[in-house]
Amino acid sequence: MKPFFKGILFGILTITVYLVVVITTPALGPSDAINAAFQLNSPIIIGMGVGVGLQIFLSAHAKTLGCRLSVKKKAFGGNSSSTAATSFFSFFSLVPLGCCGWWLYVLSFLPSIFGTGVSAILIEYSQSLAYLGLAIIFGFSALTAHKLYKEKQIRSLSG
Repeated sequence: MKPFFKGILFGILTITVYLVVVITTPALGPSDAINAAFQLNSPIIIGMGVGVGLQIFLSAHAKTLGCRLSVKKKAFGGNSSSTAATSFFSFFSLVPLGCCGWWLYVLSFLPSIFGTGVSAILIEYSQSLAYLGLAIIFGFSALTAHKLYKEKQIRSLSG
């Protein structure tokens, strides 16, 4: 599969998985839940899809060129962790609307796991933390793009 289409496919898959979690809420109908998610978190939803798609594209492109980027495993691990954290934090903003009922259950465990103070900070700054996760996703993509660019330069000088 061509890197560009592979990146688009994984970007769409990331958005789809996010929206599947959103529509599982018992409090809202699927279309209302998706509408609420896009009203509150559209930059995060779209950003995750673009960031993951970009990372997949860069890695697949590097593979087609025969490059072995040392950053690849770190970027995939960091990118998937950042994507999970970003989506986790972005769901907090949907909880007051009755969306993502499963997350209400998860939130009920936060004080016993992290303590009341940390839990309050996680909930209060959930949007900021989601945007930080998004920045990390794009940071890993930028790091991969930089490594790929350097590798291409080395190859053009050698060849």
